[in-house]
Amino acid sequence: MNELVFGDWRKSSRSSGGGNCVEMAVAADGSYVGLRDSKNRGAGHLVISAAGWATFVEAVRGGEFDLN
Repeated sequence: MNELVFGDWRKSSRSSGGGNCVEMAVAADGSYVGLRDSKNRGAGHLVISAAGWATFVEAVRGGEFDLN
């Protein structure tokens, strides 16, 4: 994989400021998403495919990971 360049990192709008926030950014070519800890940005980031991210978000919105 070539080195990825990510655009602007964004924190979740549901972030409460309690110190457990995640930031995400989309690679310049749109094919990958980066995820990182907002309070420890220098620790690196995870990279997943844009398709994998879309599948995950769809599952979250559909309640697949709800605990009830």
